[in-house]
Amino acid sequence: MKPEIRHIVFDIGKVLIHYDPNLPFSRLIPDEAERRWFFDNVCTHDWNIEQDRGRTWAEAEALLIEQYPEREEHIRAFRKHWHEMVPYAYEDSVAIMRKLIADGHDVTMLTNFGDDTFAQAQTMYDFLHAPRGVTVSARVGLIKPDAAIYETHAKAFDLEPTASLFIDDSPANVAGAQACGWQAVLFTSPEKLRQDLAEYGIAA
Repeated sequence: MKPEIRHIVFDIGKVLIHYDPNLPFSRLIPDEAERRWFFDNVCTHDWNIEQDRGRTWAEAEALLIEQYPEREEHIRAFRKHWHEMVPYAYEDSVAIMRKLIADGHDVTMLTNFGDDTFAQAQTMYDFLHAPRGVTVSARVGLIKPDAAIYETHAKAFDLEPTASLFIDDSPANVAGAQACGWQAVLFTSPEKLRQDLAEYGIAA
């Protein structure tokens, strides 16, 4: 028997909005092997996640430019062309979220996101204003799957963890929520999300 869900919490990247750094960089660094080297060694996932934790872009760029001065233009291009990395929303996912809100469900968002890039995303995608609120990792200095960010979100929005359903595309983030006593499902497609919600008795 599934527990009653009173709160639904959405991740954003790759759940509501597409994200792919290769989109601008396939133009900026056309050679695939060189581009792979750049992402593996310069603007890496681990480097980028620190902006989600709250490091400023100025600090992040300076750190890499000191190490790779010959790559300054490409390093600065990561933030400059960031908007190209989030080119469209997953309309079916957005429709699910909007229906849940319209039906009276309590919906919030919990996301690993930079401060300024999230503000930019909100200007690009109006639906990011639709839920009751959002915890942005950079604004609280914590990132998923750290337990503290789930606890911070629950406290900020007065959520009961066992009655909260978290939706994320990352298995690690789903496991992190579950470790904090939340219900959580792995997002793979809007169709699967509808099935997962239905198992909790929620129509979407």
